[in-house]
Amino acid sequence: MRPTGGGGSEAQAKDLCLRLLTDRARSRAELAERLVQKDYSADVIDRVLDRLTEVGLVNDADFALQWVHSRHTYSGKGKRALAMELRRKGIGQEDAAEALAQIDGEDERQRASELVAKKLRTMSVDDRDRAVRRLISMLARRGFPQGVAFEVVKEQLDRAGADTDDMFEEL
Repeated sequence: MRPTGGGGSEAQAKDLCLRLLTDRARSRAELAERLVQKDYSADVIDRVLDRLTEVGLVNDADFALQWVHSRHTYSGKGKRALAMELRRKGIGQEDAAEALAQIDGEDERQRASELVAKKLRTMSVDDRDRAVRRLISMLARRGFPQGVAFEVVKEQLDRAGADTDDMFEEL
């Protein structure tokens, strides 16, 4: 959907973008989408976003790096979920791949292990099958690979004292 152009002046569009950027960093596509919603013309949108990019206030590569670090560290997201989030934010494939490269397999495994350990503190492991399903599902929803999820859940349940050897042989 392209804007029709009744939204306002270039200065007003710039002010809107600056207000949005004070809340948190945003991708160029996110800002463009908001300007389209406010019915700014395509020409105004392009000029404002080009100027903000030129002065360094909008940088999709930096945004992607910051987003991946923050969401992996504080929200416990795996690479698959982060890749989807970046795509929804309008980040290009190259910038997304570079940002996701900062998370290696060991980082992802460690974060998954922390999440499972935290969840185990508040759940019962009396029904092992149910506990395994719930924990693996939690990790899958957060975008962790299935192999990592199985390994981490088995390891954490072993630490918690639940016997899981027979359960994982069936899988």
